[in-house]
Amino acid sequence: MMKGLKKLFALATIGVMMVTTACSGSGSSTGSSTQTEYPTKTITMVIPYGAGGTTDLTGRQFAIQLEKELGQSITVVNQAGASGSVGAKTVLDAEPDGYTIFYTADTLGTQRVMGLSDMGYDDFTPIMAVVNDPKVIVVGKDSPYETINDLVDDMIARPGKVKMSYTGPGGSGHVQALIYNKLGLDMALTAYTSGSDCIVAVLGGQVDFTNSNYSTIASYLESGDLKMLAVSSNEKLPQYPDVPTLSEVIPEAEPYLDIPFTPLSLVVDKDVPQEVVDVLKEAAKKAVQEQDWIDFVNENNLEKLYEKYPDEASILQFYADWQSNICWLLYDAGAAPNSPEQYGISRP
Repeated sequence: MMKGLKKLFALATIGVMMVTTACSGSGSSTGSSTQTEYPTKTITMVIPYGAGGTTDLTGRQFAIQLEKELGQSITVVNQAGASGSVGAKTVLDAEPDGYTIFYTADTLGTQRVMGLSDMGYDDFTPIMAVVNDPKVIVVGKDSPYETINDLVDDMIARPGKVKMSYTGPGGSGHVQALIYNKLGLDMALTAYTSGSDCIVAVLGGQVDFTNSNYSTIASYLESGDLKMLAVSSNEKLPQYPDVPTLSEVIPEAEPYLDIPFTPLSLVVDKDVPQEVVDVLKEAAKKAVQEQDWIDFVNENNLEKLYEKYPDEASILQFYADWQSNICWLLYDAGAAPNSPEQYGISRP
């Protein structure tokens, strides 16, 4: 009888130990899975503009560095259309598992007021505010405009006749046009699907000028196919000290030129699990330390937003401030049909 009880007790003890070990092992496995299960396959990076523009160029370079840190391939997919809203919808329609990430331009912050979609920064979780690509005013090599003063004088002499290419309603080029309007200048606008298409239009003589991002026109400046007349900023580009800023030529422009016009960010659907978000954030921080990325940023005069806004709280505040300035500029100019107020965007 006693032997039987001892045997039963021993079996029970072994059973308890097995359950405890299983639970402990399960817990360890879960803890490790959050560390290792993502990513286990190719990631898709959606870029909401066509190939060759600043969003595409910087996004592809960033993807190369991000691959090194994540240990998985990143396939870049261009989803152009409706000032970035087609690409944004593609991302939100995908499974929120971190395998579809979004390298977005500034238009994510203007789509709602422009009546293009009901999507905004609020629908996404920021991984990193990456860079701002300076806006520059360029013309073709055979253009009669030799200086920014020549261009401004012609816009004054022929209001609504000088042609400018841009990437569509609510984009940075559109904002540039509105600033010109506030300064008493008017031009004819023609929309294209990407920054590179805007440049092609200048090269082909379909338009007189464009407000390009520097990274997209650097090679054309070197070849002599484009001429840079001015920087749409209050600060000169370090590599071009002789090229004036727009505020040097038109002092009244200074209050409008302090904001980044083309902030580019990596974001994901807000429903992506936090542990995946954390992996992406850590990889992004390491990616911008890669020497190839540092060289790319310096060569293209890119503003390092990741240094100015290093965490999620500062990025969200930046988005709020940016939307406040740009969305109200669009609305007050009559370019945006929807009031920013209905989306909780306060006046600057």
